[in-house]
Amino acid sequence: MNSDPDKEVNEHEHRPIRSFVLRQGRLSTGQSRAVENIGPRLVIPYSAAMLDYEKVFGRVAPTIVEIGFGMGHTTADIAAALREKNFIGIEVHTPGVGSLLKMADERALDNLRIVQHDAVEVLRYMIANNSLAGLHIFFPDPWPKKRHHKRRLIQAGFVDLLTQKLRPDGIIHLATDWHEYADQMLAVLSASPSMVNTAAGFAPRPDYRTESNFERKGLAKGHGVWDLVFRRGVGGDKSCAAKSTS
Repeated sequence: MNSDPDKEVNEHEHRPIRSFVLRQGRLSTGQSRAVENIGPRLVIPYSAAMLDYEKVFGRVAPTIVEIGFGMGHTTADIAAALREKNFIGIEVHTPGVGSLLKMADERALDNLRIVQHDAVEVLRYMIANNSLAGLHIFFPDPWPKKRHHKRRLIQAGFVDLLTQKLRPDGIIHLATDWHEYADQMLAVLSASPSMVNTAAGFAPRPDYRTESNFERKGLAKGHGVWDLVFRRGVGGDKSCAAKSTS
């Protein structure tokens, strides 16, 4: 591993790593009702105890975690398209939580749960090592100013934490519309001793990741979007991962 996640978190106890920036947002009537009425069924309260996926979902199935789902439209689309898999969405902003809860109810997404808490703590204390089939992080804050790059989520220590949570052959799927950040993501993941790229550089957008309205508008204006899909090695290293994809 490139670094020790426990050490990295300890080093930042006085300057905590966070997967989010708090922003004020007003809930619509529908979102508020969803939080009140659907939340008790689909929201998992944060607790420093490892989740039992079979107990949470009432079945045994591959489980995928998405970090920072925003308003949840892509999350709902993926959960609807891949009903054979379990999905846990992590988001701190209540309007987004309410939005996804509303869609989950309308589309009968029984394979979806939400944790409203900081993703770093959820991963460390609620997600067991070697347990996830996949991790999705779509369009994280690019922090474009150079002096803010240290705040970016995709850095070596955080990727080490992510890979610990993946089972062998588990996937990390990232997407960004900021080219310089895409290059950084590619460099960080390529440097991980446990992960191997499934493509020669950036990956084609998988069919399950539907385009958002924002993304479509950007593409229409000539803006780029870059996907990265990396797989964890069967034995936890690149050599095994390369063999498994050859």
